Amino acid sequence: MQTDTKSTTRPLGQTNAQVFPIGLGGMPLSLDERPSEKDAIRVIHEAIDLGVNLIDTANVYCIDDNDIGHNEALIAKALKEKLNSKNVFVATKGGLKRPKGAWVTDASPQELRKACEKSLKDLDVECIFLYQLHAPDDRIPLEESVEALIELKKEGKIQHIGLSNVNQEDLSRVLPMTRIESVQNRCHVQSKMDIKSGLVQFCLQNKISYIAYSPVGGHYGHSKLSQLPVLGKIALNHKASTHEIALAWLLAKSPNILPIPGASKLKSIQSSVRAAQIILSQQEVGLLDEI
Repeated sequence: MQTDTKSTTRPLGQTNAQVFPIGLGGMPLSLDERPSEKDAIRVIHEAIDLGVNLIDTANVYCIDDNDIGHNEALIAKALKEKLNSKNVFVATKGGLKRPKGAWVTDASPQELRKACEKSLKDLDVECIFLYQLHAPDDRIPLEESVEALIELKKEGKIQHIGLSNVNQEDLSRVLPMTRIESVQNRCHVQSKMDIKSGLVQFCLQNKISYIAYSPVGGHYGHSKLSQLPVLGKIALNHKASTHEIALAWLLAKSPNILPIPGASKLKSIQSSVRAAQIILSQQEVGLLDEI
């Protein structure tokens, strides 16, 4: 059985947004081995043409601190050039820095405000649809970082709040403070911690979307998928790639999961979108659960 991918959507938290089950992770379009701007925009446009209407980015998806905002500005340019992009939702993040290319956490209230202001400029919007804390900062109480996001929301600079790289304890601590619409963590067929811990189910119970980043293992891990015999056999049965089966497994695990695979080539986003058409049997899901 297959479904029409363009008519199948999932809610994003308790927002009014209904999004395609597979989003686009923008990070590969802006790192060291990034494609040309022309090719990157083609990838974004192809995603939109295929029905994708959730694009995830961050101010630090760039080469180093001299390149902050590259991915956001790229996405903004691509959306301006695309006539059918009005219903595309862009989620971005703040709370990290890129000194000399390193990844350094800074989720202080002043840094989050500074990052949000720049993201507004780079995305060329008056209000960011979903603004996510990129990661908790060990030097600062999580509540202080979230309070900064609450203030930005009150000021109309962000519409909804999300968290990334958090656990259930973190989430439970801040839920009394404000509505959290999304949790974005690493999750894939070989990294099931949040499924096993109950975090995905906790999010479902609280009507919070679970945005799965690196859903096929990340830049270096995706090649390992083809080495998994069970995954290969199921892929063969569905005349699909192991990449597509890995995404289909995530979609099958919970209705609040939204995988955001990255793509820097047209064939990559085309393959990812095909995963939304694959319906795995309970037996197949069970076999993948055991990996």
